[in-house]
Amino acid sequence: MGQPEMQPEGPPQDGRGEGAAGRRPGDLTGRTLPLGDWAEPAERLDELYRWVERGALETAAWYLADRVWKRRGARVLRGGAAGGAVAGASLPLLDLTGVVGGVAPWGYLALMTAVACMAVDRFFGVTSGWIRDVATAQAVQRRLQVLQFDWASESVREVLGPAEGTASEAAERCLGVLRRFSEDVTELVRVETTDWMVEFRTGCAPTGIQGALSSGVRQDAGAGQGRFPMPPGASTRPNMPRQRPPEPR
Repeated sequence: MGQPEMQPEGPPQDGRGEGAAGRRPGDLTGRTLPLGDWAEPAERLDELYRWVERGALETAAWYLADRVWKRRGARVLRGGAAGGAVAGASLPLLDLTGVVGGVAPWGYLALMTAVACMAVDRFFGVTSGWIRDVATAQAVQRRLQVLQFDWASESVREVLGPAEGTASEAAERCLGVLRRFSEDVTELVRVETTDWMVEFRTGCAPTGIQGALSSGVRQDAGAGQGRFPMPPGASTRPNMPRQRPPEPR
């Protein structure tokens, strides 16, 4: 089936269109699948593509908007920690050398300020949250670019022909591309949320989003991550040579 309309016309990723992808939604919630008439498969597939693309743009926009206050807070806290550490190390030296008198107590206060800034940043996860938001938004945008080229490839294949298989097989292939992309974006959001939950409970930044970014293969939720396979025979104890007990004299 020839479907030249499958390729979106104009710049669809500017975030200013009908879906309001440029604004930050209140939260990442599910969306209703648009209903349409499959009597015109090309138009229906084009509508589904724009719906999937708009959802990815909204997801990336949400993370990019959420990173703004975290970036500002991280810079303030890290700048306060650096300034407090420098002041805490230099003021006692100035007091000791006699350049400026009576500033040693202020140096201890500056050190306490630096430690407090680091503790606040660590406890609330400001810097790690900023990094997670940027990494997730970049991952969504990268997968969106892959989708756009895959969709263009499918469109060119159907337009130039000869088409492979029947029209139903072509439509099923296009739906598979959209479904896999939606699953990839959902998996990215799930991994970022899981990292946030782990950091909130343990206080340390996990590396789940790094694994999702470095590998494009989706992993099952029940699969164990971070476990190294044990070498063969590692679970068994080594056989030690048995020694005869000493004979009584």
